[in-house]
Formats: sequence, C-alpha cells, structure tokens
Amino acid sequence: QVHVVESGGGLVQAGGSLRLSCAASGRTFSTYAMGWFRQAPGKEREFVAGISRSGSSAYYADSAKGRFTISRDNAKNTVYLQMNSLKPEDTAHYYCAVSFVVFTTTQGWDYWGQGTQVTVSS
Repeated sequence: QVHVVESGGGLVQAGGSLRLSCAASGRTFSTYAMGWFRQAPGKEREFVAGISRSGSSAYYADSAKGRFTISRDNAKNTVYLQMNSLKPEDTAHYYCAVSFVVFTTTQGWDYWGQGTQVTVSS
C-alpha cells in the first residue's frame, strides 16, 4: 500500500505561479513513476505531467508544455509540479498518482491522493 498526499494548491491570479508537492510513502520512493492529473468541474480527469522513477524522463500534456515543470526529489520522497503563467482554464482539482511506469492516461496508475485545489482568477 502506498499513501499519497498532495499539497500546495490555492488561489492565484492569472499569470501567477504555484508549486504543488506530492509525498508518497509505503514503499521505496525511487521505485515509483509519478504523475499529476487534474479534474475541472464537469470534465474528466486528465493527465498533466509524469516523471520516471529516476527522474530522467518527463512527460507533459500539450496544455502544460512550456509552463509546467515536474520534478522529483527521491531523498525527500516528494514529486513537485511547478506551474507558471497560470491561466483561468488551469483551475481544477489536481491529483498525484503512483505507478510502475508513466501512463499518459488515467489508466494504469495504482495509487491516488485526495488532491489539492488550484483556482486561477482572471
């Protein structure tokens, strides 16, 4: 069993930045691939970014490319999502997920956190 906890969400103005954090515990952190997803009201949960177990490979949704950066610190059992140039359409509940490899869909992820809310005002 892996316990996943997200933090760092909040209210920010358009153009601003936020950094989300996700801590995972229960197994050796470096054996997990990690991913960030988001779900806006009335919409399906969607992939935002993913990172390989070593951190050597990162994957992004088109909506995140150039604005968001995923990184991980295996010594701290934490993965981050740095979000810059935020837009109102980035408003959503953001979730962290754990798997053996990165999947760019919601399928295949083994553990999920409860999420953290990000609201971007115009």
